[in-house]
Amino acid sequence: MILGPRIMGRRHESTVPQVIYQVLEEPLSEDEVEADTDVPQTLEDFIAEMKNARPDARTFAVRLKSMVTLLEQRTRTAKIQEYLYRHVASSSIPKQLHCLALKLANEHSNNANARLQLPSPELVPALVDNSFYHFILASDNVLAASVVASSLVQNTLHPEKIVLHIITDRKTFSPMQAWFSLHPLSPAIIEVKGLHHFDWLTKGKVPVLEAMEKDQKVRSQFRGGSSAIVSNNTEKPYVIAAKLQALSPKYNSLMNHIRIHLPELFPSLNKVVFLDDDIVVQTDLTPLWDIDMGGKVNGAVETCRGEDKFVMSKRLKSYLNFSHPLIAKHFKPDECAWAYGMNIFDLEVWRKTNISLTYHHWVEENLKSDLSLWQLGTLPPALIAFHGHVHVIDPFWHMLGLGYQDNTSIEDAKNAGVIHFNGRAKPWLDIAFPKLRPLWTKYVDFSDKFVKGCHIRAS
Repeated sequence: MILGPRIMGRRHESTVPQVIYQVLEEPLSEDEVEADTDVPQTLEDFIAEMKNARPDARTFAVRLKSMVTLLEQRTRTAKIQEYLYRHVASSSIPKQLHCLALKLANEHSNNANARLQLPSPELVPALVDNSFYHFILASDNVLAASVVASSLVQNTLHPEKIVLHIITDRKTFSPMQAWFSLHPLSPAIIEVKGLHHFDWLTKGKVPVLEAMEKDQKVRSQFRGGSSAIVSNNTEKPYVIAAKLQALSPKYNSLMNHIRIHLPELFPSLNKVVFLDDDIVVQTDLTPLWDIDMGGKVNGAVETCRGEDKFVMSKRLKSYLNFSHPLIAKHFKPDECAWAYGMNIFDLEVWRKTNISLTYHHWVEENLKSDLSLWQLGTLPPALIAFHGHVHVIDPFWHMLGLGYQDNTSIEDAKNAGVIHFNGRAKPWLDIAFPKLRPLWTKYVDFSDKFVKGCHIRAS
């Protein structure tokens, strides 16, 4: 191989001996791999050794390759340790949030004002009135839900027309009700409802519940736990990171899967906007109702076009396993993916489709395939189920990636309609990115007695 700059249409021959390229391209043999203690630890050590030893070109290349290999191994180990620590940090409940839930549960038991009916009886008709703007939030995190609700109401032009339906699980229902009873966002209307209050979910077989139960069993056997994942010496760090993320409790949480049943859970509503609990609303979202969906079900931002190539580079091949014949047969790898987190759902059109059935069919297929059809989470089966039913909306409405990278500029983030802390570095965790976290904390009242009493701080 001849390297060198072109000058006047001709290429100068490289002065680097060919043997160096040969050594760098070939795997090191066992007798050439030296003990770590004998390999130069830094570039400075390497240069000093070369000056003293004056080796031939082959020895130079072998020593260089040994040093680079050692440093690569150390970098890989450090990356994997970082991913493991982030996995542990993101999978556990911070003591401050646990404290908040306990204090609010106690308040719910002892204070009648903390267990008010939400909304008050005279406002109940608005819950099924399609002249209002209906938002849905599924969360078991009181603090996160409070930020979504506060940011939504504070930034809307007509708060009196906002209805926010908060769905939570049984254990979080009392703390969630206590929080919003004691922190009303009038004139907006807040409904807090536990999953156990939905008749549809408590009667008969519910596919998503069955799938979750099976998924949990298969996942525990298939993944082998975090120690097995981290000990794999052949896989690249980002693959290990994805597998660790798959162990996160949120990916087997009903809060995460419940959105596929919105038409059944809200049978009287025609159109809703679904919000994840790790987003912050920064603009009035009511214009979303004016978007012509063109007969589509899901209004979403595409994730394969944009200036940020790291975040906005996701296609179907980023989530689905195209080496599996079942996936390869039905889909195209380069089709653009779209984002969950801020979605407009036309429930009227949805009810005329088989989207929910398709979702459950593919979840079952993934279980039969030992979880080999896609990476993790609820987005991959949704990409399949909503295939052909997505209306692309302007990326202004949904900026992604603030939970797994901090390359996004503060100005760009401030100018987005909704920012999404998707990824492990949630803004309520210590591993949040410091420069991005203030965009979330600005909607937390740190003087509140519950927040203050649980030592929840801005930084």
